[in-house]
Amino acid sequence: MADHALIKKYDVPGPRYTSYPTVPYWNTDDFSVARWEETVERVFRECNDSDGISVYIHLPFCESLCTFCGCTKRITRNHDVESPYIDNLLAEWSARLADFPGRPRVSEIHLGGGTPTFFAPDNLKRLIEGLLAETDKAEPTEFGFEAHPNSTTEAHLRTLRELGFSRLSLGVQEFNPQVQSMINRIQPYERVREVTLAARDLGYASVNFDLVYGLPAQTPACVEDTISKVETLMPDRIAFYSYAHVPWIRGIGQRKFSESDLPRGAEKRRLYEMGRERLEQAGYCEVGMDHFALEHDSLYGAMLDGRLHRNFMGYTNATSRLMVGLGMSSISDSWYGFAQNEKKVETYSAAISEGRTPVFRGHILDDEDLLLRRHILNLMCRFETTWGKEDLAVPAFSEGLSRLDEMAADGLVEFESNALRILPVGRAFIRNVCMVLDARLWRHQPDSRIFSQVI
Repeated sequence: MADHALIKKYDVPGPRYTSYPTVPYWNTDDFSVARWEETVERVFRECNDSDGISVYIHLPFCESLCTFCGCTKRITRNHDVESPYIDNLLAEWSARLADFPGRPRVSEIHLGGGTPTFFAPDNLKRLIEGLLAETDKAEPTEFGFEAHPNSTTEAHLRTLRELGFSRLSLGVQEFNPQVQSMINRIQPYERVREVTLAARDLGYASVNFDLVYGLPAQTPACVEDTISKVETLMPDRIAFYSYAHVPWIRGIGQRKFSESDLPRGAEKRRLYEMGRERLEQAGYCEVGMDHFALEHDSLYGAMLDGRLHRNFMGYTNATSRLMVGLGMSSISDSWYGFAQNEKKVETYSAAISEGRTPVFRGHILDDEDLLLRRHILNLMCRFETTWGKEDLAVPAFSEGLSRLDEMAADGLVEFESNALRILPVGRAFIRNVCMVLDARLWRHQPDSRIFSQVI
């Protein structure tokens, strides 16, 4: 377990590093859709000829508000919103196809939300068939979707399996009834078990459970019980991540309980350490920050082969440098730039209906960004990075390395002449290590709360 003194020292607000630069430090003033499209054209042929491209589709609707959730969503019980939204997604994709300098080969599709299984199976079928109609499939493909156990039917599972989906991610969070009540996410173990077994019967190759530590009223006994129940189902992957308490960003949704209800600092980290120990005893391997996989899972293989990648969807074994985001609030990544769609359903829909690109902000990476992005990504995916003389010639990188002496003295990292490694104790503080290399963060320290705590 991480030392309490280290936890107290390093438990500061910080980014999660699903991108570099992180969204608050995007240079939106110098961004334009035209420049963004140039970066897409630049990287399209390289990715399309090798690994294919990734597609993320944001399906924002939920029938009820989970008070722990930090996702961009729209709460409604009106299912009449489904068909018009899918029309807009297909119209946006059609416009993207016209801009590509060739016919795309799709290697990865991920449906996120919101609650993708809010949508009826027939509507999801129309969406995916429309998406794939003018594309080719790369080999291998990995199609996955996020699901709420309560709204996921056998028809959802069967329809998506027939469309080529082989990966399912269930939002479990925690099985304790009191915790579920406080986060407004009531889903009994029996329902999770039913969906998991149905997915396996239909041939899904990988089932992931999302688990969260640091939730209100969560205790070591809660984590022990939840992991025990998880072990009876043995999902292929587990994301066991920290609850991000950011009510100043997410608003009233995270104000249904007070901060006094939350485990913090060493108490919170103990929940993770306990859960990790139990998972490792059950045969799971830590493949990245807060992510675990069984040895037969493709994510574990990607870690061994050095192919593990991290983007706005989290960890993935897809190696494409072009990820196209569709739908409101979704973010596209061309490696050389980021572009985010309008964050409200109404403004997104208006842009589509008027024939406009629905992007409202973005960032074009400069040479320094690209170098730092590569090293931060290496640390997040491999717990180490190496460099040459040309990297050291970049002042921001050299300055970042010089700031790591204290972490080395604390036993978190070790240096060689051209390598930085995060030691086992340091894995609890991987975000802190990345922050030291984050030149934009160091140049512009936030004067207000914009990040959650790193521990």
